[in-house]
Amino acid sequence: MPIELLPHLRRARDHVDRHFSEPIDVEQLASIAGISRHHFVRSFGSVYGEPPMRYATRRRIERAQDLLRSANLTVTEVCMMVGYSSLGSFSSRFRELTGESPVQYRERFARDGAPRIPGCVLFMRGASVLDHRAPGSDRSSTPGEASADPAP
Repeated sequence: MPIELLPHLRRARDHVDRHFSEPIDVEQLASIAGISRHHFVRSFGSVYGEPPMRYATRRRIERAQDLLRSANLTVTEVCMMVGYSSLGSFSSRFRELTGESPVQYRERFARDGAPRIPGCVLFMRGASVLDHRAPGSDRSSTPGEASADPAP
């Protein structure tokens, strides 16, 4: 794999990470990488260990896991927020990748996990609010935004 190709592949991978909730196809990603579709698919798989669309699916399911763990949303709302239009397809892929249904996953964390963010907050502020609530994290808010945490 030519080292000069890595930044191009990374650009496409980063696009998937940023736009996971939007429709994504291989042609679009190859165009972002600036290489042919077939060369892109082969190269992406070689570098990242999985085809680009499998990577996109895995990232969507990982994001769904974040939402199910920490937000007070229905499975259908999570399904739509991570870019699926079919609850059945979402549930099948979720079970295939995690070994349990979205409902089972959410219930397990509802029992054992931390309090969940109300869905209305996510819809008003966007799902990125989850990125700023990791316990012990040094990231309290985005630059230029006041922190919601009271001063000690």
